[in-house]
Amino acid sequence: MMAYLVISQDEEQNEKYHLRPGVGLAAPQVGQSKAMAAVLVPGDDNEILFKEVLINPRIISNSVQHAALAEGEGCLSVDKDVPGYVVRADRITISYQNEAGEHKKIRLKNYPAIVCQHEIDHLNGVLFYDHINKEHPFTIDPDAVIIK
Repeated sequence: MMAYLVISQDEEQNEKYHLRPGVGLAAPQVGQSKAMAAVLVPGDDNEILFKEVLINPRIISNSVQHAALAEGEGCLSVDKDVPGYVVRADRITISYQNEAGEHKKIRLKNYPAIVCQHEIDHLNGVLFYDHINKEHPFTIDPDAVIIK
């Protein structure tokens, strides 16, 4: 799963193999009934904000501060644009095991936190558009962080 993310984010490989770029991929998206997800969140200038394979991830705490991506969320499993804010916690702490079987706990904020919540949702059968307000898709708490 991580290999797909790495290749999908490489512009040359992306074009060559006609891939949709992704920042996260959960095992159920590739037909595996496992509580596992790969996350690769790029930053500016080839910097990596967060890269990890999460096994049995669990959100153990979250902020009351809400956040949403300005452009909305997308998903490798959803082939259409679904407009609206996907309101999530701005900061989370997750516990998980890595590929070496080590137990880890990490605190994430902003975009990496949103990506991890999105992937953990997949493990629970929830898709991003389930979080969008159907009546008012662009309604959000005025104190929420809008991530551009």
